[in-house]
Amino acid sequence: MSKKQLEIAIVGAGIGGLTAAAALLRVGVRVQVYEQASAFARVGAGIQQSPNAVRVLRELGLEPQLRRLAFYPMYWQNRDSKTGTLAHHYPLGPAAEERFGAPYLLLHRGDLHSAIASIVPRQLIHLNQRLVGLESVKDGVTLSFADGAHRTADALVGADGVHSFVREILFGTEKPRFTGRVAYRTTFPTGHLAALDIGDNTKWWGADRHIVVYFVKPNREEIYFVTSTPESQFEVESWSSHGDTETLRSAYEDFHPQVRAVLAACQQVHKWALVERDPVPRWGEDRIVLLGDACHAMTPYMAQGAAMAVEDAAVLSRCLEGIEPDCIPAALRRYELTRKERASRVQLTSSKNTWMRQRTDGDWVYGYDAWRVPLAVL
Repeated sequence: MSKKQLEIAIVGAGIGGLTAAAALLRVGVRVQVYEQASAFARVGAGIQQSPNAVRVLRELGLEPQLRRLAFYPMYWQNRDSKTGTLAHHYPLGPAAEERFGAPYLLLHRGDLHSAIASIVPRQLIHLNQRLVGLESVKDGVTLSFADGAHRTADALVGADGVHSFVREILFGTEKPRFTGRVAYRTTFPTGHLAALDIGDNTKWWGADRHIVVYFVKPNREEIYFVTSTPESQFEVESWSSHGDTETLRSAYEDFHPQVRAVLAACQQVHKWALVERDPVPRWGEDRIVLLGDACHAMTPYMAQGAAMAVEDAAVLSRCLEGIEPDCIPAALRRYELTRKERASRVQLTSSKNTWMRQRTDGDWVYGYDAWRVPLAVL
């Protein structure tokens, strides 16, 4: 008698949800992805994909595409905001690739999302599907959507972000904690900077704020920056909310001339509130489990938020590979136990905002292999 092929519903078609879909398809699990947005938006944002994330995406066949899309930095430098004095130089490029077995890449978030979406068949991604209810049924989960549709699957993965509705259904409403800080960010053509020499990947540290600047295209034609700026009264978290460029420039008017030149060259910026959560006791119940920001939302100070979701996806696929439907609850528990300690450690470390400011041991982050780490024993 042939084994029943599992079908998993994934709520959320961001980087985590789509990576989970691709990873599950790779091991023979059927998936359906439900996304409340009516279209994928390309917001001006960069993203860092460290070796631990690229190692996962490599197994999904994406590394050649990412190398074509991304900038390959030679280093990560940390400098004093006023003097430009180098506080810490962390080698990337071939040195990091040799050490960790995968490259460190910088690219546009939209390019990364599009690359991952390209390996998930379009008919499996359902847009304009806002989840309004869940019900555990015999041997499965029924999802209810705002348009009146109902779908049933063997299990459900909530990859619906920091404001996860799946999480709310499971554990009740709990707003993420506003850090009192906002991020201004944008991408723009490097040509706007004239002949200004910009480092590959630089974080400029001030007393109570910082800015990170790096390239997001292999030929250095597009640059990205993101700040962490104290603004205790702002709590809008939309990725597309616009900020005022003059307010931004004023906030960094005493920073190094290179930083001021970058800010002077940008014509518009997005602005969003930086929020975080404490590590949670549980990631799921029975046949429902969370992934990515839905269960471990973190500040961006280690550039590991998306990487943790990508790692989650790989481990989840390993736990569900080849199992019978009645083994799903145990498999999801194994996934949680395998991932929670590491994700919580990264959450807490990122919250401190000290990563790479001085000599830093990156091995425990970048050397992690989600495809080969031992799975938890129940």
